[in-house]
Amino acid sequence: MKQRSVHVLVVLFEGVQSLDVSGPMEVFAGASRFPGVSYRLRTASLDGAPVRCSSGLTLVPDTALADAPAPDLLLVPGGAGTRTPDPELVDWLRVHAPRARELVSVCTGALLLAEAGQLDGHRVTTHWSVCETLARRFPAVRVDPDPIFVRDGRLATSAGVTAGIDLALALVEEEHGRDVALAVARHLVVFLRRPGNQAQFSAQLTAQTAVRAPLRELQHWISEHPDADLSVEALAARARLSPRHFARAFQAETGLTPGRYVERVRLEQARRLLEDTTEGITGISRASGYGTPEAMRRAFVKALGTAPAEYRRRFRSQPV
Repeated sequence: MKQRSVHVLVVLFEGVQSLDVSGPMEVFAGASRFPGVSYRLRTASLDGAPVRCSSGLTLVPDTALADAPAPDLLLVPGGAGTRTPDPELVDWLRVHAPRARELVSVCTGALLLAEAGQLDGHRVTTHWSVCETLARRFPAVRVDPDPIFVRDGRLATSAGVTAGIDLALALVEEEHGRDVALAVARHLVVFLRRPGNQAQFSAQLTAQTAVRAPLRELQHWISEHPDADLSVEALAARARLSPRHFARAFQAETGLTPGRYVERVRLEQARRLLEDTTEGITGISRASGYGTPEAMRRAFVKALGTAPAEYRRRFRSQPV
């Protein structure tokens, strides 16, 4: 079988995060072991000199950026070095990034691409801790803080650290099919099941932890009882507050309205059951608090853009 070779160039710089580099490279290298798959991997720094990662690890690039051949896929990792980017690196990206067939950022690498003017008009994501900064500094960029990765035409951006592995697996699946991507995921002992629109955090982590003990305990109770009556009135009674006082206090301390928090808990529960069990759609809709399959389908389409059955087909855990 004739191989379709894809030239991948990974940009290195002082303060880069090592896993942003090695994670996607391991995925592409693993895929290249299969017939008909070839990713030619190269790394490059501005001057070709070794760079020190944010962890203290030293990486030795293959070449200088000026000497690197034009890539099919240009990958820009993140790390502490993106906070005060080298102007020469930004200039190089401004000139060369538009020439790549695919442009990929991992974690805060999106900041470098934004500095180089490559994200204007695009929907992107990045590490949750810098989403607000990215949106504020670059108003022409449409920042979505929730997904673990976003594909917008030739541009693909991912959230923090391990999300770069998810994105690389998705790119391999696009090019070479699910079987190859699944085999690579198994070899790396990761699941090929996290869709790009999966939230960066669980419902409990997305929301702040309430300061007052009764509200903290209620957050925990909600996560354990998604099929209960979780109306504002019922939750307020459990917290021993008036509905109005409860709604204000809950949002003030968690950053989410009670209704929005319950939506996220129920969606997370339904997704987990679809991924990890063989329970039927009707049973899952009841266990997750939706009541009916149609109500769950509407919630999935609204939040994830896909129906529960299709979600299960694509992302259910596979036995190794």
